[in-house]
Amino acid sequence: MVVIDDDPDPRLVSVVQAWDVPHIVRSTILSDPFTAAGLAGATAVICAESSDLRTLETALLVRDKRPDVRVVVHLDNPAVGGAVEGITGAGSVLDVAGLFAPSVVDACLGRRAHDLELDGEHFVAAEVSAPGDGTLRELYGDLAPIAVLSHPQEEVVACPGRDHRVSAGDDVVLLGTPADLSAPGVGRREHDDDAPAVRRSLGRRVGLAVRDAADYADGAVRATLFAGLVIFVISTIVLRLFYDDDGGNMTLLQSMYFTIETAATVGFGDFSFAHQTPAMQAFAIGLIIAGTTFVSLLFAFVTNALVSRRIEASLGRARVRGTEGHVILIGLGSVGMRILEGLKDRGREVVVIERDEDNRYASQARLLGVRVIVGDATLSRTLEAANLSTASAVAVVTSDDMTNIETGLAIRDGLGDRWVDVPVILRVFDRSLGNRLEETFDFRHVWSTAAIAAPWFVGAAIGLGVLATFYVGRQPFLVARLTVSPGGGLAGVQMRDLTANVRVVALSRRADGGRLEHPPRRDTRFAAGDAAYLVGPYEELMHVLRSDHTPAASAG
Repeated sequence: MVVIDDDPDPRLVSVVQAWDVPHIVRSTILSDPFTAAGLAGATAVICAESSDLRTLETALLVRDKRPDVRVVVHLDNPAVGGAVEGITGAGSVLDVAGLFAPSVVDACLGRRAHDLELDGEHFVAAEVSAPGDGTLRELYGDLAPIAVLSHPQEEVVACPGRDHRVSAGDDVVLLGTPADLSAPGVGRREHDDDAPAVRRSLGRRVGLAVRDAADYADGAVRATLFAGLVIFVISTIVLRLFYDDDGGNMTLLQSMYFTIETAATVGFGDFSFAHQTPAMQAFAIGLIIAGTTFVSLLFAFVTNALVSRRIEASLGRARVRGTEGHVILIGLGSVGMRILEGLKDRGREVVVIERDEDNRYASQARLLGVRVIVGDATLSRTLEAANLSTASAVAVVTSDDMTNIETGLAIRDGLGDRWVDVPVILRVFDRSLGNRLEETFDFRHVWSTAAIAAPWFVGAAIGLGVLATFYVGRQPFLVARLTVSPGGGLAGVQMRDLTANVRVVALSRRADGGRLEHPPRRDTRFAAGDAAYLVGPYEELMHVLRSDHTPAASAG
């Protein structure tokens, strides 16, 4: 490795130097840092700079100097990424936001199943609860166990053997085809994400609508309604007692009807004050004046309330009303926007909190019909405005770790007893910091974008095709495709002899026209040119890759 950076973080520079990795500061004085970095003999170049413009410039310069070198590029803009991929090769342009967002969407939806495509065939990694004590073989037969999450210790065992014992209630991640996982005795798969929205009873919907309407009744509207009620009651009583209807009095219903008719000045001709006493005619004049005044004021105040709320909503300063079971998304950057699109595609209602009122993604969010609140999410009032008390999940994905931590703690206080049931996902950049936060503050989903995205870049650079990532507890797992090298350390090795703690879930046999062998047996041997589909933690997959890159004689 050689690192080139034009604005290095001193803390990260010290880490790189501790690894004895050469570091070159890119500057105007050193016009060609790539020659100094040994581009002529490089296997791959990873362009992961802070701006798309600088990344694009670097990628084009490298491609011009070494058309044959493998180039892996990080670009946020999909249009630019598609154009660059056309000149650098398929799979060489990666988007950190696009890699990180699916895991957050799954966590917000409470998903316990992850769909995978292996060589065109559909597989599912499903998390089920062990129905009783026993070995994985006794409970699930030949299904491939990917991980076991034991309770209450929350310890993850990666790729256990089928003779591994589990206890009732432990979570087991199994990989197989949908038909395999739907077999009797496998356990219940979770389909929480299949529901496009939280289903509400009719009574609950009416209650939310009434509460939403009541929020628009400010002091002026309530005072006007009260005055109108007083006018209505007095008029009804007067007409009931003193109106002469051909020698008789009005009924209660007729007096109520005539009150509304007079106040609204419609006058259908069925009742009239023309032949009433002067006192009743004077009362009619007062009723007409009071009624028209009431109607005019009511329309004015209601219109003002509606327009004010609409203006506040467009500026992101209005309280969200009528929501329940929604997802609160805090931070609307490139990562937040991908998460938002994923949740909307699943039919979920989302409320966004963003501190910057000039955020360039805010207009896109509003075009999707999403309500955006402009405010500081670390403040309880802002969270209350987003209806935290009725939210089903919260994702905190701003670009500042300290802001995310402060917001997470404010959310924990705001949720109270619901903290255990509502998934709260915090984005951090330092994976070790995330682990400490989970241990110290009882967070359950503190995830690092680097921990999820970095394996994709490494794999693309050195020949390991990462296909998917997902979390089991606090442990990220990768699904990857590895082509066995001729003369490498894996050629001819049996499955049982793999020293890494990974699971080979399928083999695409080169000698058999690419036929997919699933599941491979313990005595199955790798052959040169076969495509092996592996699942396991990142470090273990790297161990397998190193074994394959080691010549067979050396490996033996």
